[in-house]
Amino acid sequence: MSSRKEKLAAHNYFEEIMELRDKQREQKKDADIIVRVKDLPLENNRHGLMQWYLHPNMDDTPINSEIIYVQHIPPGSKSGRQHHPGGKLLYFWRGRGHTVVDGESYPWVAGDILQLPLRRDGVVYQHFNDSDEDTAKIIAVEANFTQTLGVDKGSVFEEIENSPDFR
Repeated sequence: MSSRKEKLAAHNYFEEIMELRDKQREQKKDADIIVRVKDLPLENNRHGLMQWYLHPNMDDTPINSEIIYVQHIPPGSKSGRQHHPGGKLLYFWRGRGHTVVDGESYPWVAGDILQLPLRRDGVVYQHFNDSDEDTAKIIAVEANFTQTLGVDKGSVFEEIENSPDFR
């Protein structure tokens, strides 16, 4: 087996970064600078019902330095329960409900913002829609550190409990 030095010597890392630059330029040259909600499918996943505006794997936008999605919570339902590093902003766009963060309940109404604290051991949170009639909509925004720190971001990222709406 070759040494690390020999493996590294097999590359010209400067030229590889230039090739990466060229690839990114080509990929982004026709990127959409407006993301329209009507063009976003409603994804059913373990955390619930979500529409993704920006995601680390989306390559059709000029930037992906943030992760942004809208979560839809049907009347009387809840999101999945997630263990997350924190550092996420949640804007309650529509509806009313409460979010449990590390066992403590925080009520919210449309127009409120909840900030998940950034903690070494992460935070556990789950959203609840307290309305029996209206869908709650939550806009979530966080910095996209998945390429530099990994998805766990030096902490943990797990879905502890699936949303009851997950099929």
